[in-house]
Amino acid sequence: MIRVRIKRKKNGNISSFEMSGHAEFAGYGQDIVCAGASAVSFGTVNAIMEVAGVEPEIRQSESGFLECKIPAQLPEEQAAKVQILLEGMVVSLETIEREYGEFIHITFE
Repeated sequence: MIRVRIKRKKNGNISSFEMSGHAEFAGYGQDIVCAGASAVSFGTVNAIMEVAGVEPEIRQSESGFLECKIPAQLPEEQAAKVQILLEGMVVSLETIEREYGEFIHITFE
C-alpha cells in the first residue's frame, strides 16, 4: 500500500509531505495506482521548483520513498504558489484514494 502523510502548520498550510510503499495494484510497469501517485507527487515537486521558484528539501529512495519539505520562510507570493500546487496535489491524490482506497491511504497531521 502507498502511504501518504501530509503535514500542515497550525494556519492550515502544508509544510511537508511524505510518500512511501508500493500500491501492488498490478505488476511492475502496469500499476496504474503507483504511476498515478508518482506522477502527481513528482509533478508537484517539479512545479514547486519551476513555477514557484522554490527549492524544497527532498529525500527519496528507490524503494518508493519520497519526502518533500517546504522552506519555512518564503516570500508571500512564492508561499501562495507553493500552497496552491500542494493543495492541487492533495486533491489529485484524494481522487486516486477514492477509487483505489485499498492501495493508497492519505493521512493528515
